[in-house]
Amino acid sequence: VRLFDAPGAGAFWASGVLARLPMGMFGVAAVVMIARTHGSYALAGAISATGLAAAALLAPLVARLVDRHGQARVAVPAVLLAVLGNLLLVLAVWTAAPAWTLFLCAATASTAPNTGGMARARWAHLYRGDSPDRVRARHTANSLEQATDELCFMLGPVVAVTLCLGLFPEAGTLLATVLLAAGTLLFAAQRRTEPPVASRLAGGRAPLTVPGMPALLCVFLCTGAVFGSMEVVTVAHTDALGHAALAGPVLALQAAGSCAAGLAYGLLRPRGGLRRRFTGCVALMAALMTLPLLAAWAGGLALLAAALLVAGMATAPTMVTAMTLVQRLVPAARINEGMTIAVTALLGGIAAGAALGGQAAEHLDAHWPYALPAAAAATAAAVALTTAATSRRPRLP
Repeated sequence: VRLFDAPGAGAFWASGVLARLPMGMFGVAAVVMIARTHGSYALAGAISATGLAAAALLAPLVARLVDRHGQARVAVPAVLLAVLGNLLLVLAVWTAAPAWTLFLCAATASTAPNTGGMARARWAHLYRGDSPDRVRARHTANSLEQATDELCFMLGPVVAVTLCLGLFPEAGTLLATVLLAAGTLLFAAQRRTEPPVASRLAGGRAPLTVPGMPALLCVFLCTGAVFGSMEVVTVAHTDALGHAALAGPVLALQAAGSCAAGLAYGLLRPRGGLRRRFTGCVALMAALMTLPLLAAWAGGLALLAAALLVAGMATAPTMVTAMTLVQRLVPAARINEGMTIAVTALLGGIAAGAALGGQAAEHLDAHWPYALPAAAAATAAAVALTTAATSRRPRLP
């Protein structure tokens, strides 16, 4: 509650939530829409992958423009182009246009700005400084933003599937487009909390060249692989148990656990160095990600659901400390670019994890695929621990 004492904080956070909810809707809405109208999950998956690949290329460029020219000046045209792409995609599906037009529309729709990154940049500006109160406020703000992300990705797919199946195939994408436009425009209108634009001379080093960032991006990539593989593997496992319809609620428990842990973590007073907290959170995530594997071996959907709920509790603290570390490493003048590159690595890991999870679910027994997210989490922990042990940089406070 104390976070929102800052004038305008509540307004930009609420509009940011509205703009981020569609990000949990677009992927599944597009897959359902294309699969139901064209009768091909392969085509739907390929188009979804195209949009994700385009976003991986375009998002850092959009973020760099945000850092150079300001959030409002860049976010508004970027989101309008994304809205145009989504509307053209709906039109192409509705008119049974050639498949290549769907790929083009999906790529055009990938210019949406990273509202979560811009919101975190606003919190960092509002509570800038190294005093204990300011450090604690940034920690709480990052925890709030991570819990918000988890909530959006928990509710988004449910809303999208309900609309697509209950109304008409294009309904999910249409509502997501309206929410994206309204939320981003309202967010951009909150000018008094917008961070000032730094001069180019004060831009600092490119985020990818900052010491520590490559290893941190590897952790983001591996964490994304945990998310992507866990989703596909859980869908396949519940189907094998004869409860395919319960895959969504079971996965929602993982997001719910992460959301609750994010809020709880934000209430804690940060203790110890930031790098030590980050390493501890990644190691805890690796340990807890073994629980779904053990639950799958033991059998029973209820046990698996409980394991996913507990395992999810480690992901939000990991992401909170990782994003805080990005903010500390990257020059302030390029903070949007740095956080967007981190999100891009996360999305790349999700895509790779989903692909590997599909292969594992198809060729391995029902329980063994859960070794994949556990292995991805263990790799993230190994990278974090190795980096902490070999780093010669001064420890961050």
